[in-house]
Amino acid sequence: MDSIRGYVEHIVYRNEENGYTVFNLNNDDGEVTCVGSFHYIDEGELLKLTGEYTTHKLYGVQFKVETSEVCEPEDLVSIERYLGSGAIKGIGAALAGKIVKKFKEDTFRIIEEEPERLAEIKGISERKAREISVQVEEKKDMRHAMLYLQKYGISTTLAAKIYQHYGQNVYRVIEENPYQLADHVSGVGFKTADEIAARVGIHTDSDYRIRSGIFYTLLQSVNEGHIYLNQEMLLRRAGSLLEVEIQDIEKYLMDLAMEKKIVMKKEEEGMRIYSSHYYYMEMNVARMLHDLNIDNQVEEEGLEKSLLVIEENEGLCLDDMQRKAVLESIRHGIMILTGGPGTGKTTTINAMIHFFENVGMDILLAAPTGRAAKRMTEATGYEAQTIHRLLEVSGNPEDDSVNGFQRNEENPLEADVVIIDEVSMVDLPLMSALLKAIIPGTRLVLVGDCNQLPSVGPGSVLKDIIESGCFSVVMLTKIFRQAGESDIVVNAHKINRGEEIVLDNKSRDFFFLKRQDANVIISVVITLIQKKLPKYVDAHPYDIQVLTPMRKGLLGVERLNRILQEYLNPKEPGKTEKEFGERLFREGDKVMQIKNNYQLEWEISTRYGMTIDKGMGIFNGDMGIIKEINTYEETITVEYDEQRKVKYPYSLLDELELAYAITIHKSQGSEYPAVVIPLLQGPRQLFHRNLLYTAVTRARRCVTLVGNDTVFQEMIRNTNEQKRNTSLASRIQEMQ
Repeated sequence: MDSIRGYVEHIVYRNEENGYTVFNLNNDDGEVTCVGSFHYIDEGELLKLTGEYTTHKLYGVQFKVETSEVCEPEDLVSIERYLGSGAIKGIGAALAGKIVKKFKEDTFRIIEEEPERLAEIKGISERKAREISVQVEEKKDMRHAMLYLQKYGISTTLAAKIYQHYGQNVYRVIEENPYQLADHVSGVGFKTADEIAARVGIHTDSDYRIRSGIFYTLLQSVNEGHIYLNQEMLLRRAGSLLEVEIQDIEKYLMDLAMEKKIVMKKEEEGMRIYSSHYYYMEMNVARMLHDLNIDNQVEEEGLEKSLLVIEENEGLCLDDMQRKAVLESIRHGIMILTGGPGTGKTTTINAMIHFFENVGMDILLAAPTGRAAKRMTEATGYEAQTIHRLLEVSGNPEDDSVNGFQRNEENPLEADVVIIDEVSMVDLPLMSALLKAIIPGTRLVLVGDCNQLPSVGPGSVLKDIIESGCFSVVMLTKIFRQAGESDIVVNAHKINRGEEIVLDNKSRDFFFLKRQDANVIISVVITLIQKKLPKYVDAHPYDIQVLTPMRKGLLGVERLNRILQEYLNPKEPGKTEKEFGERLFREGDKVMQIKNNYQLEWEISTRYGMTIDKGMGIFNGDMGIIKEINTYEETITVEYDEQRKVKYPYSLLDELELAYAITIHKSQGSEYPAVVIPLLQGPRQLFHRNLLYTAVTRARRCVTLVGNDTVFQEMIRNTNEQKRNTSLASRIQEMQ
């Protein structure tokens, strides 16, 4: 076992979750590359390391660290080097030399005990002297705190966040009430706090624990789309989570209400419990919608005539309901246009755009996803963008401490008309952000299919706005001749009406291949993607999307992706791979971003590497292709729509998953040349009409279902989709 001593010159790589670090150590023999796991490490540290020298096939000689010890610099050269290393902000090499020259071996004692004496040196004010002293002390304190937090299984990254928030109070917080962490520190949830509490020895029936568990249960229901829970449901779920019988829940609810964490609202069916954040968000959305819904002064006599001129000039042929929709968008501040596939929503939007443009109005078009925005652009000929980009995302809109969008009440959108497509996908937080950026007097047109699945995020915005009965709503139902020639469109409407579909495979674009065994179904799916469908729909195999109802099971996303990856992007020499937990990523893989990340940077560059555009934000549901896995940089480069490239450090790979198969929920707002839907028995609460309708309407040219036809017909009959607990409709009505 070898022993070396030196300064951390440069940290090359650090995994904050497990502490694995690669760094350059500067010692008497020069620079040594060291690798090992460290609770806490910083550039400028003087370390004593034990371990052994190894030779890496790519990176050459390295020192593999077994044990490490942070040393206080002792000789004058070491003290000067430490102070001038950058470890202490505000001290460079020249100033470090002056400090050591004056105070010699007494330097650290002076800094810690008599910091004001540093001001005797030219270039150091009394304020700077105090800052230097605090930094030196904090380095010690933070190291001790990090080691203390490690005892409770807290990762290095989380430990640093906790210490930054609480400082030296961290010991008291951990020992008295670690559940505070879930409220104050981003990245700490109830379960992490609960694990720490168990290690500390806090009882399972502690008031702190029960209160925190109730609030956590309420927040978890948001992931199911709920804005509130009834008290009985909250009690049942919280009791199950905590594994204790909660006595007198009213007491805990009152405490949480006093802390302004929840709002309790009595209704006919009982007490509703909201998290304060979502209660006031729903109220504000209702108020902003009310404020925007202004009746515009228009000359009725000339309206219809102007519209007829537009129809003639642009070659549009509107039916009565489409014409009504255009006129209503002119008369009212808010107008909702809804209807299924093939009912002429795009034609209606085009007529609106031409009318508003003819009278000199500025128009903005947007949709929730990049794919939906791209489709909107192609259909209208006008540039559409994602809502996030429209609002100029800058921070994390889900974090109240950060100004998530640059467009807001203080910096509203500069437009006379805003048209949003695929509104069924818009959740309550995104609708809130959008409305904040629109000033009264601006017309807002919301377009969507209210029979689609609700948004992935909380709320049921489009349905609630329609159900409120307070806005102009036009529902298009007539299927136009060209769309009527498509069995995708005809069968989608039959599904929506609950009518049985004849599965005789005489269609040109709607097929059902009856199979009863999961492995046989997968084999058929692979044949379709590799051989049959690409020529039939004139598309690349990667553009053909497998949609499945579930994540788990024989035909779930996880199993399908592992198998499809083997056939569609097999292992080959020259294709770099990266294992991450149970996932395997390979160059050429089709992948999806599975959570909103507002800090991820993307750029578009020419083939010669010159950057022509860049921005921030990759969002839940964005799909791309892995272009490069760089094992030296430890990054994966993914190319998304519009040639946007993103470099993912390995630490962010939990945000990516394979996307050869995706859930039907994740496909919302997207369209594919062809979709393949494997279908066997599944849970009734999931296998319902809306799910099937959404899946079928994702296809442009061909739908192929493979599986059990009885399950298919049962899904059409099953209208029992899970109801979301929302109250936006009644909040809107209260505003009238």
